[in-house]
Amino acid sequence: MSTQGLIYLFVAVSFALYIGIAVWTRAGSTKEFYVAGGGVNPIVNGMATAADWMSAASFISMAGLIAFMGYDGSVYLMGWTGGYVMLALLLAPYLRKFGQFTVPDFIGTRYYSKVARTVAVICLIFISFTYIAGQMRGVGIVFSRFLDVSVELGVIIGMCIVFFYAVLGGMKGITYTQVAQYCVLIFAYMVPAFFISMLVTGNPIPQIGLGSTVNDGSGMYVLEKLDSSLQAMGFSAYTDGSKSMIDVFCITAALMIGTAGLPHVIVRFFTVPKASDARKSAGWALIFIALLYTTAPAVAAFARLNFNDSVAGTSYAQAPGWFKNWEKNNLIAFADKNDDGVMQVAAGDAFKGSPEFTGETGPAGNRLVGNELDPANTNEVYVDKDIMVLANPEIAQLPGWVIALVAAGGLAAALSTAAGLLLVISTAVSHDLLKSTFKPNISEKGELLAARIAATAAIVVAGVLGIYPPGWVAQVVAFAFGLAAASLFPAIFLGIFSKAMNKEGAIAGMVTGLAFTFLYIAYFKLWNPDANVADNWLLGISPEGIGVVGMVLNFAVAFVVMKMTSAPPVEVARLVDSIRVPRGASGAHAH
Repeated sequence: MSTQGLIYLFVAVSFALYIGIAVWTRAGSTKEFYVAGGGVNPIVNGMATAADWMSAASFISMAGLIAFMGYDGSVYLMGWTGGYVMLALLLAPYLRKFGQFTVPDFIGTRYYSKVARTVAVICLIFISFTYIAGQMRGVGIVFSRFLDVSVELGVIIGMCIVFFYAVLGGMKGITYTQVAQYCVLIFAYMVPAFFISMLVTGNPIPQIGLGSTVNDGSGMYVLEKLDSSLQAMGFSAYTDGSKSMIDVFCITAALMIGTAGLPHVIVRFFTVPKASDARKSAGWALIFIALLYTTAPAVAAFARLNFNDSVAGTSYAQAPGWFKNWEKNNLIAFADKNDDGVMQVAAGDAFKGSPEFTGETGPAGNRLVGNELDPANTNEVYVDKDIMVLANPEIAQLPGWVIALVAAGGLAAALSTAAGLLLVISTAVSHDLLKSTFKPNISEKGELLAARIAATAAIVVAGVLGIYPPGWVAQVVAFAFGLAAASLFPAIFLGIFSKAMNKEGAIAGMVTGLAFTFLYIAYFKLWNPDANVADNWLLGISPEGIGVVGMVLNFAVAFVVMKMTSAPPVEVARLVDSIRVPRGASGAHAH
């Protein structure tokens, strides 16, 4: 069977599996729709959490970013994994012990306020839609290449697939679908990594291969050769960082703290029977996540080595097949600036913006693009960083079934997280806004219908954001983490560990953190992207890391307002004690 035929087969079988599971486990009640009935096994929940957590940013984009950023890309590895440990130890068991459906549920009850609940819903929607834009963009990229359609049409196809198993199945359907998706995505990530590590270094274990010598007789280590080849092209060494220390610190911290405030991950801990199971499932999820995250640096290094060998200095007429395949979708492009027909890869951007095919052919036979060339450098090749993991098996000339497997894995990663985010949005609208705030007498059937309508509307908005994203997949996701760190995390943290924090302080903090962080990101990424350089950033902190400043402002404003307003009711102290003190502990019964 041809590679394209295998891709259709693998994708079709995986989708049939997901939809079949969603129909089989279809939610019949609001509890099943919101938290899968609250009876999910910790190991199963750990696997589902890992799939929910490892989005298109982890599977598709992270290694691509590291491949081109080198040392600077390590902030994504450190931030996302470290944040998960913080979530598992600091928040998950307490939130599960609280026993409600959602994060706004916790905030609304802990801060004894419908306004606090509504503000939490607004924060949640900002975070979730920013996050989901990256997922739908990832879905569009996978479909565009492997089904040979435009990125825009790929996003629309992804919207239709998510609709079936997220809107019908709810959390119950999503949980068991995500278990299947984890199996697909981790297998799809590891298999080509084993193959490529063996080809490049002679060692099949990529984590060890990254520290081995290259299998070309040069005797050079992988990173040593990568440094040498990149410096010869005018790039800085792969193992050197260009970001300032404060920006590295802030991005890492924003990703870590944002993890502990992400609503679609937190809600997973409401699906297990008891608080101890929340901690167990977090531990299992960390093991499942570590498989991919410890492999990503090796995948990134091998991808960049293979890319350099395959493209740099090669005549366009002799360009490898994978280059032409991705070129059709405007995700890679060659502009022959010196008319020699040879692809020169150098530091800097070949184009001002993403390439857009004009329909004409250049002297070297290359597809001409409509974007203005950037004369400031000699780079002639534009690469969308999000394609590197997906193109890696083709660049390494692996068998067709491996390429098909990666296509199915990329879709599993993007769709699993998209489904979780859509569920969080629909739950926030139906449960937190309608049932708990504006329409408390709504029937369970009406609430379930509202959740499904909200999920449908969210899919449409997510699709638009996927077609017009404000950056690379991992960048867009990093913005969501910054928003979570600046808005929800302080309110959740103080809600668990401070009896004194009142509703006025929490509300003022959330509004301040969200507004500051969103406006900062929007200014540099949407309204004035030309100004997005380190000289213009506040304290030298990039939009990806500004969530830390937003978080500090949130805490500061919350404490100042708390001091100026009345103390919370006595019942709040009892509630905090009931969350934090283990059952049967000395003195616990006194409350």
